[in-house]
Amino acid sequence: MLIEGYDDGPLVAGESLLARSGFWSNYLLAMCSDGSSAAHPVPEWFGDDGADNDALSEVLFDPERWPVFRVPAADGPGAVVIYRNLVGDYGIDYLLTHPGRSYAQQIASWEGDLSGTGLTWHELVRIADTPSPAAEGVEDTAARLLLVLPLLTEPDVPEEAPARLSAALASAGAPQDTASNTAEHLLTRLTKRSRHDPTWGSPLSGS
Repeated sequence: MLIEGYDDGPLVAGESLLARSGFWSNYLLAMCSDGSSAAHPVPEWFGDDGADNDALSEVLFDPERWPVFRVPAADGPGAVVIYRNLVGDYGIDYLLTHPGRSYAQQIASWEGDLSGTGLTWHELVRIADTPSPAAEGVEDTAARLLLVLPLLTEPDVPEEAPARLSAALASAGAPQDTASNTAEHLLTRLTKRSRHDPTWGSPLSGS
């Protein structure tokens, strides 16, 4: 697979991995710890178990195959999530694709925390809710929201955000009775470390 603007490694389509047990706990579990809760995040919060998590880790972090998750949008910028599996330099890179551009723009990376430029809740929802059937990638709106969620850099999310995130988690396999609690943990962590400044230009503007 080739993504113009990103030439770092052996990229492979990863969208089929979203349906595998262990994916969402691998992707989001570390983001559930806000440093203040007595509850220790576990894979079961996402409907997985430790064996699921460990087995899929071997696939997701394979230095010979870097999974790519495309989140194209029908109208406006979309996103690309790439597992950067350089030995000794593992991380997840986040790119934006812009209409009219042939190349993707890297805006952030996750290596225990987000570095780079993030997005507001409304910008994440816009990407999630506008799938492009004409382009290859993830079409399910719940999975799309969860994939771009780590880009959230807004300290005050709308009051509907927890319910929307809880529904997305449940759709992705999280237990119904704990999905809302998991959503709260994720939002607490992501908004607590938020560095969004309303005076900054959004990367969605194409600037």
